[in-house]
Amino acid sequence: MNSPIPNALQPPWIMGILNVTPDSFSDGGRYLDIEAAVAQGLTMRDQGADIIDLGAESTRPGSQPVPAAEQERRVLDVIRRLREQIPPTVPFSIDTTSAQVAEAALNAGANWINDTSAGCDDPEMLSLAAERGAPIVLMHRRSHDMQAAPQYTDVVREVIGHLADRVEAALAAGVAAEQILLDPGIGFGKRLEHNLALMAGLGELVDLGFPVLLGTSRKRFLGTVCGGLEPSALMPATSATTAIGVMAGVQVFRVHDVAGNRQAADVAWAVRSGTQRESD
Repeated sequence: MNSPIPNALQPPWIMGILNVTPDSFSDGGRYLDIEAAVAQGLTMRDQGADIIDLGAESTRPGSQPVPAAEQERRVLDVIRRLREQIPPTVPFSIDTTSAQVAEAALNAGANWINDTSAGCDDPEMLSLAAERGAPIVLMHRRSHDMQAAPQYTDVVREVIGHLADRVEAALAAGVAAEQILLDPGIGFGKRLEHNLALMAGLGELVDLGFPVLLGTSRKRFLGTVCGGLEPSALMPATSATTAIGVMAGVQVFRVHDVAGNRQAADVAWAVRSGTQRESD
């Protein structure tokens, strides 16, 4: 497949979130209709998304697993319809922990795999990524009951250690090093203080040498910091974390609000690199 991934010398990428789910924490139910989903995907492309992340299973705390067949029913036609109108120069990623769903999505026109379990939920996921040459995002999270009193001694070191272990598992399964991206899993089995520590320690994760993906969009910890705001009001807060991430060397930002985060990333990149991102 050989889909490109960003490198440290390139401006950061914006990954637009397209959830075709009834129960995602921020936009659940908005894009269940295929026409609405396709329209949103095209809008995100026009707003400057470098990649579109499609998911058919909510990963919010307390969510229940969705059978592979149902995930496929929700997402595959959306991928096909969008791929008819968006060239492969804009990659799609499939947000799933199921190798069956990931393979079907790759066959339908997706390019990346975004696995919140880092290949732990389905033992076939890493070998699938290796076989297809698909970039794969390995994310840190605790168990499905992840918000049940999470405890860490040193959250930054523990998250980095877990992700380093998952990198070794991926390499052992035949995944090429240049296919691997890492995600610290902000909000997944972390309290407010853990999320803030991970934000402050992003540079240490970047130092592992793999592209880092940051997903803070509209998350609860931002609402807490901002006085209890609802997720829909957190675009400015999300954009602030995007700017912080760019300055730390993060290369991909998974967001609901593409336009505002595109601006934040572009300004931070110009400050960090002294150069302007070229317009598409």
